Amino acid sequence: MRALTWHGKRDVRIDTVPDPKIIEPTDVLVKITSTGICGSDLHLYEVLGPYLEPGDILGHEPMGLVEEVGPEVTALAPGDRVVVPFNVSCGSCWMCDRGLHSQCETTQVREHGMGASLFGYTKLYGQVPGGQAEFLRVPFGNTLPVKVPHGPPDERFVYLSDVLPTAWQAVAYADPPPDAHVVVLGLGPIGDMAARIALHRGARQVIGVDLVPERLARARERGVHTLDVDELGADLGDEVRRLTDGRGADAVIEAVGMEAHGAPVAKAAQQMVGLLPDRLAEKLMSRAGVDRMAAFHAAVDAVRRGGTISVVGVYGGAMDPLPLLTMFDKQVQLRMGQANVRRWVDDILPLLDDEDRLGVEGFATHKLPLEDGPQAYKTFQAKEDGMIKTLLQP
Repeated sequence: MRALTWHGKRDVRIDTVPDPKIIEPTDVLVKITSTGICGSDLHLYEVLGPYLEPGDILGHEPMGLVEEVGPEVTALAPGDRVVVPFNVSCGSCWMCDRGLHSQCETTQVREHGMGASLFGYTKLYGQVPGGQAEFLRVPFGNTLPVKVPHGPPDERFVYLSDVLPTAWQAVAYADPPPDAHVVVLGLGPIGDMAARIALHRGARQVIGVDLVPERLARARERGVHTLDVDELGADLGDEVRRLTDGRGADAVIEAVGMEAHGAPVAKAAQQMVGLLPDRLAEKLMSRAGVDRMAAFHAAVDAVRRGGTISVVGVYGGAMDPLPLLTMFDKQVQLRMGQANVRRWVDDILPLLDDEDRLGVEGFATHKLPLEDGPQAYKTFQAKEDGMIKTLLQP
C-alpha cells in the first residue's frame, strides 16, 4: 500500500510499504477514505525527530470502511463505516472505565513512562503505524472504532478522530461559567473548533488570538472577537483585560503548545537538539528538553484571578519553567492532557446532523490526494496558501 512516512526533519515521503494484516482476533482492517493532517503532526515534522525512525507511518485522524475483521469482532462487519480515535484504548480497563482513554492501562507505553499508545505518533507513544495510508490495522475492534452512518460526506464525521473531542475536552476542562469570557490562544484547527464549541455552549464572548490573517478572518466569520498577536505584542494581556471589565478571561484555552512564536532562545535550543544523533537527542529531550513557552505565559497573563487555563497545545519539554509565583498568586486552575476521545463521542455525535451547528462540513480548507501529503506538510508548516485544515484522501 501507499503511505506517508517520516524520513527526517522536514522530510516526509509517500512510500510503498507492506499492507497491514489482522494480528489479534479483535483487530479490524480499515480502508482509509479520509485522513487529516493535524497540528500535532507538525511537531513530528519539525521537533520530535529523535523519537521517530525512518519509515514510520504518520497520521492519527483517519476514517474509512471496514475491509476485514478478526474472528472475535462482533460489533463491526466488512463494509461498515468507521472513524478511528487517535488514542489506542481498550475501552474496558480501570482508566477507560473512568473516561480516561488517553491513559488506557492496556496500551500505556511503560518503557517511556507515557500514557496510552497513539496512532502514528513516535516511540514515546508506542510507534503504532498511523492512518495517513491506504489501510490501517485497528486493534480493539469491538470498542475502539466509532461506527457512523453511510451517506453524509466524510467531513461530517472524520473530526471525531481528534479535532472535535480534543476541542470539546479543552472547553470542558476550561469549565467556563455561564455567560463567560473565554480566550482561545491559537486558531489552528483545534483552537478554531474550541472557539466554536465555547460559543455553542453559551460563552458570552470568545476572544481568539493568532497571527495568521486567514485564521483570524475565519474565526471572525463564526462570531469570535479576534486579536492579532503581532499587532499587540506584549500588550495582549492588557487588551484582554480591557475587553473583560478589567479582570481578564474567565477561562483561557492554550491551543498553541511547544512551538509558540516569540521564544527565540528556546527555538534555537530545539533546533540544536535536532542536529544531535538520535540517541543523544532523545536522552537530552527526555531529561532536559525546554519548549517555547510564550503561549503559556500569555495564558497566565490573560486569565483572571481565580480563572482556569486549559492547555490543549502539545508540549514535549522535561524542564519547562512555569511562572508558579504568578499562578499561585492569581489562584489559577490548570488542566491539560491528551483528549480522551471515546469519552466525548456520545456528547458530540448528536451535533453532527444536517443542521451542522459546529460547521464541520467546510471545516477543511484543503482536500488533497494522499500523494500530495509531503507538499501539504510543507505548506501547513509555513502557514501558506490559507491552509488551516487538510484532509488527505487515498
